[in-house]
Amino acid sequence: MEAFWISLVAIFVAELGDKSQLMAMTFATRFKTSTVLLGITIATTVVHLLSVAVGGLLGSALPTTAISIVAGVAFLGFAVWTLRGDELTEDESKKAQRTTRNALIAVTVAFFLSELGDKTMLATITLATQHGWVGTWIGSTVGMVAADALAILVGRMLGRHLPEKAIRYGAAAAFAIFGIVLLAQALI
Repeated sequence: MEAFWISLVAIFVAELGDKSQLMAMTFATRFKTSTVLLGITIATTVVHLLSVAVGGLLGSALPTTAISIVAGVAFLGFAVWTLRGDELTEDESKKAQRTTRNALIAVTVAFFLSELGDKTMLATITLATQHGWVGTWIGSTVGMVAADALAILVGRMLGRHLPEKAIRYGAAAAFAIFGIVLLAQALI
């Protein structure tokens, strides 16, 4: 239980103001809250399981340069995709309203990539070297999902008051900034 509570609090605090929260807010303006939260939960669960495995087995940091480069390029691609936008036919629009599979995949992949090598992943690795892996894994996952859920609520409230064009440009800018930051961190 000690590992759970320490991890929950540490990761919740580390996540406040992190790029993942900004992503959560951005996604929440475009997709259903439950879809965004599920995508975050899936990505976080997997990333933090990998983190505690690394922390528990190796006790050392991951080489994150290559991961950061791939994630940076992916985020630049997300920015272009967001700016380009997608045109839906009436049939496709009805189908999109019935299913959230594509949105879930987009959110899950974006969060998974953004968390690889992120401070919360490194913090989880560090916590796992000092505490039990199960408590660290569950606590860090709950802490991150809780912090991002807070961001989703804020994003949903903002989304009701912003025009779609502003949301699209803002989301594209956020993705581009994340991509540039990840590439800069990897190359510097």
